[in-house]
Amino acid sequence: MASQDWFDKDFYKTLGVSKDVSDADLKKTYRKLARTYHPDSNQGDAAAEAKFKEISEAYSVLSDAEQRREYDEIRAMGSGARFTAPGAGGTGGFDDVFSRFGQGGRASQADFEDIFSMFSQGGGSFGSGRFGQPTGGYRGFGGPQKGADLTATTTLDFATAVQGDTITLQAGDGKPFKVKVPAGVKDGQKIRLRGRGRPSPDGGEAGDIVVQVKVRPHPVFTRDGLNLRLTVPVTFAEATLGATIEVPTLGGETVKLRVAPGTPSGRVLRVKGRGVTTAKGAGDLLAELQIAVPSHLDDAAKEALQRFQELGPKENPRAEMMARAKA
Repeated sequence: MASQDWFDKDFYKTLGVSKDVSDADLKKTYRKLARTYHPDSNQGDAAAEAKFKEISEAYSVLSDAEQRREYDEIRAMGSGARFTAPGAGGTGGFDDVFSRFGQGGRASQADFEDIFSMFSQGGGSFGSGRFGQPTGGYRGFGGPQKGADLTATTTLDFATAVQGDTITLQAGDGKPFKVKVPAGVKDGQKIRLRGRGRPSPDGGEAGDIVVQVKVRPHPVFTRDGLNLRLTVPVTFAEATLGATIEVPTLGGETVKLRVAPGTPSGRVLRVKGRGVTTAKGAGDLLAELQIAVPSHLDDAAKEALQRFQELGPKENPRAEMMARAKA
């Protein structure tokens, strides 16, 4: 990094931290910003790439205790100073810095030694050496590079996806690893196991394992957010006269539902709290009633049904629909 940058750039402001930020908070802030602006997550976005370089540059200096001390001293000493190229007028810009020592543009030998010893610690020279040298990361710029992510796919039965479980998968190297499947995981959802992927090539954090979940359909139940749905057949007599029926739950036990007299096909009855239970709450069991029409009737049943038709109301159930269609 050129020495001028140490005066011009406020690395604390770039990272959005205070000057007394701890190493742990500094690292936490940098990782959050790096994930947001990393070029892999913002492909083709020049502004995001430039921002990533800025935060990486700032972190590479502030995360090194010695560089951070030098940076703080230089910023405190040279606030407002400018280094200009020799021949551009004056004495190359050094007078601005030395005037801080009250010499009116001239400095004693001791002053020179104090200043230059600051810039040459560790064998470097002014404007070179350790100042802001990149230490890996994206295109060699800023901070250790995170290890690569690994991907895996698993297929769960419907009940396991709804209720949650801990399963064992096999990594690419043949080693088994456990995955905690949270209750309510959906088909196509991804579970990220942080730090379980490839190691970093230069001492950074390890990558992740990303597990994509597929869920087998259930023969009876379907998901509707946190609710579970099922279709329950009822007889014509049950729907007409009313009845108490039993329906299954995903856990295996049954619950009783009251079908009111005159219930139409398609009505949904709700059982509170018997759906999907997660940390965000619990859904309900939604039972949609469908009137089951018998496909075979014996002569006695047909005769009884014909007698019912003769005695029943003479309403046309399609009359209202026809009137609306004409309107």
